[in-house]
Amino acid sequence: MSSPENKDTKGHSGTPTFYFIVTILQTVVLPIVFGWSELSSNGGEPILVFGKWWVFWGVGTRLLAAGIFQVFGGGKTLKILGADKPTEQERQLARELGTANIGMGLAGLLALQAGWIVPAGLAGGVFLLLAGLMHVAKKGKNAQETVATWTDLVVGVVVVIVALYVLIPIWFG
Repeated sequence: MSSPENKDTKGHSGTPTFYFIVTILQTVVLPIVFGWSELSSNGGEPILVFGKWWVFWGVGTRLLAAGIFQVFGGGKTLKILGADKPTEQERQLARELGTANIGMGLAGLLALQAGWIVPAGLAGGVFLLLAGLMHVAKKGKNAQETVATWTDLVVGVVVVIVALYVLIPIWFG
């Protein structure tokens, strides 16, 4: 799952409150605000404009941030894996997931460049969609895992729809 570490409950960086705010900003608020702003000032095709910002914020910034936390800490990911006292293999797995998230996140940031919305969106969006689907049935999720699950699904569905919107006319003319 793509979630930063949870270290305490006082609302500072790394806490549930901080996580909820940042996650909702990245996956709902900022794509809508930036998309609306661009449409209002420059016009454009709404699905492509909003899609670009969903890939940038929901895939790009979200997976990049998650990857950095996983590479340099891994605590939340290790807890999801059930590792109270993680082995070196478990820490390595969290770091490797983090490097994948960093790569997909960096690709997502490129959505601001023409031609990158679909490839970056599919790479990160399919990952988030499948991760979200796998976590839906998990019993005993805490509030952070629940937010991560549903926002993964939102971003995944949006960017897959955008990709299909672009690709279906190319494939079927």
